[in-house]
Amino acid sequence: MKCSKALKTTLLAILVLNLVAVSHGRLRYNFYNGRCGQHNVEAIIQSIVKNSFTTDPKIVAGLLRLQFHDCAVNGCDASILLDGPDSEKTASPNLSVFGYDLIDQIKVVLEAVCPGVVSCSDIIIAATRDATVLAGSPPFQVQMGRRDSLVSLASNVNLPSPDISVSNAIQFFGSKGLNPFDMVLLLGAHTVGVCHCSVINDRLYNYMGTSEPDPSMNPSYMNVLRNHYCPMGQADNSYVYLDDPSSALSIDNNYYKQLMNNKGILPIDQALTHDGSTGWMVDLLANATDFPSLFTQALVKLGRVEVLTGRRGQIRRNCRRIN
Repeated sequence: MKCSKALKTTLLAILVLNLVAVSHGRLRYNFYNGRCGQHNVEAIIQSIVKNSFTTDPKIVAGLLRLQFHDCAVNGCDASILLDGPDSEKTASPNLSVFGYDLIDQIKVVLEAVCPGVVSCSDIIIAATRDATVLAGSPPFQVQMGRRDSLVSLASNVNLPSPDISVSNAIQFFGSKGLNPFDMVLLLGAHTVGVCHCSVINDRLYNYMGTSEPDPSMNPSYMNVLRNHYCPMGQADNSYVYLDDPSSALSIDNNYYKQLMNNKGILPIDQALTHDGSTGWMVDLLANATDFPSLFTQALVKLGRVEVLTGRRGQIRRNCRRIN
């Protein structure tokens, strides 16, 4: 669906109104003010994230994925951080998740200045916020007051695969209280994402068992991927950016521009463009200058999914185990 400029503006305004999240009664802004003596909890988190980002900007992608993989399984409760032989960490979709060490580092510092006060789940949310801003989003606030889960089971992990259909993806996000526009915005996290070549080898070399590449992908881009990023027989740890490499470390709308040019890497990415229910959203965002601010609003909504507050859960002293 192609939209005129005026229609795009109108549709975007309507979608923004639907994007606004209802505040969770137990979460609030500046939750930790006065709870840690003279120490500023959010400033401590921000400083540590900034140091990590300076060393490795890919931490942005790591934290965004960590937050989604946590919140999308029984809510934003830091259950993904718990160690154990059958914990969420051990589930197949989580084996490539990273950022755990940074959360540990933040937790150690906060426990030293105000023990038993700041939850691991709040640390995930705040750290992801700070990394997102460092990658180019406008500053934004997140509410705090989450508590941490006592349970983490690999059997609870049922996350969307890279080749999920658009309709099934909409259904999954809907089960978390997120609408289709939230979904398309949150998939925009792929603007700073990477994936291992093994994930897309079938698209490049043997699509649907045809021994040919996926005909829906831009042919010139296909050749670039095959010749420079994911040549046949490459090492298992070879990876490709999910966005144009020139902006792969920045929160911007180039991801959607790539999709409009049939340069989506993951099957679900490209499917967004060709599905009637989401294609017009991709078109809108490919031409919207305010994607970064829209993305942060969707990220805030994600951070409110099924949170534990009040007396539910606990404040873990070590994010990797229950007290």
